[in-house]
Amino acid sequence: MTGNTPYAGQPTDTDPGRRANADVPELSPEQRRTLQAGLDTVVARTREYLPDEYVVGAQIVAGSDGPEGTVAVQPPIGHPVSAGLPADGDLDEGLDDDDRDEVARGLAASAALQVKQAVSDAIVPVAR
Repeated sequence: MTGNTPYAGQPTDTDPGRRANADVPELSPEQRRTLQAGLDTVVARTREYLPDEYVVGAQIVAGSDGPEGTVAVQPPIGHPVSAGLPADGDLDEGLDDDDRDEVARGLAASAALQVKQAVSDAIVPVAR
């Protein structure tokens, strides 16, 4: 049972400093720049849909299947929302433009919904 091992990784992996999956690819500096440029575009497009009170940011993190980009939105009230963009495939061509728009719209809508849900109990409806 892997879950009961006293160290991280597979049962045959005795070095706790190693990752569980040795086949996880690393990004080259050029791939990292390309992924960051795609994330920056998603951040900029997400900011276009939202007022200034929303905080939007991105970073490259180590995911379970390798490096991935994460874009997150912190609404002025409510829970933050995020989207992960895997760094798989051919990064030399960058992230698809339609995917960037879709992620930006989805994040903006989810962040706005968080605000609506957070204040829905506090607002008394004027009429029905």
